[in-house]
Amino acid sequence: MKFVKMHGAGNDYIYVDCFAQTVKDPAALAIKVSDRHFGIGGDGLILIAPSSVADARMIMYNADGSEAEMCGNGVRCVAKYVYDNIVPKEMLRIETKTGVKDIVMQARDKKAFAARVNMGKPVLAAQEIPAIHPKQMVIEQPLSVGGMALTMTLVSMGNPHCVIYVDTVDSFEVCNIGSQIENHPMFPRRTNVEFVEILSRTEVRQRTWERGSGETLACGTGACAVCVAGVLTGKTDTVIINRLRGGTLTLEWMNKDEPVFMTGPCVEVFRGEIGE
Repeated sequence: MKFVKMHGAGNDYIYVDCFAQTVKDPAALAIKVSDRHFGIGGDGLILIAPSSVADARMIMYNADGSEAEMCGNGVRCVAKYVYDNIVPKEMLRIETKTGVKDIVMQARDKKAFAARVNMGKPVLAAQEIPAIHPKQMVIEQPLSVGGMALTMTLVSMGNPHCVIYVDTVDSFEVCNIGSQIENHPMFPRRTNVEFVEILSRTEVRQRTWERGSGETLACGTGACAVCVAGVLTGKTDTVIINRLRGGTLTLEWMNKDEPVFMTGPCVEVFRGEIGE
């Protein structure tokens, strides 16, 4: 099986071109190839498949083999692959489980290096995130985990996110607390968790605990959720720079009637071939 490893701000996946080949058991393959010691190493597996409604379809699996709805960094890399190898259009449409995403490519020497993605409107209703909570919208609500009194804001960008503001992200117990929040009974489908340090009205730092993958260097949908949470709580402006451990993303959310836009890098690391 031929593959390409790519990353968006350090959020790395193994990509398989399913225009040219088939994958029999993608869930099992995701576990195998994601292993950083005995596999290729990555946050999961993404299949790039034909679509009847867009230029390509993205099918995504986490490192634990569970299928995921959406990945913002992943969809930029899918678009890069399509641009570089299939159809070099400045404006691409990629089908995902959360709908078709419109993407504007940035290229140099006929190779894409960055993209701006219309990530769609955020979902704020608790039952649609989904989350079990007495509030219809969960904005700056208390959460007690691991002996810590935290404050959370819940947002879905097609997948669930719990945004937690902290004083310093570098010293925060992301793995311990993130795992507990991911598996909290409040979240029937588990959740992704973003720990955020505010640097200014227009700049934040984020560490991410991804559902099914653990801590990752970046999370595009999570960065979008952080942008939305910042506007909802009044902590940050409508356009922000998010400095993640693996790179920088720019996010825009003007108001509740508008989609979130995300701009960031898409990088090919290497290509190879592996037995299924």
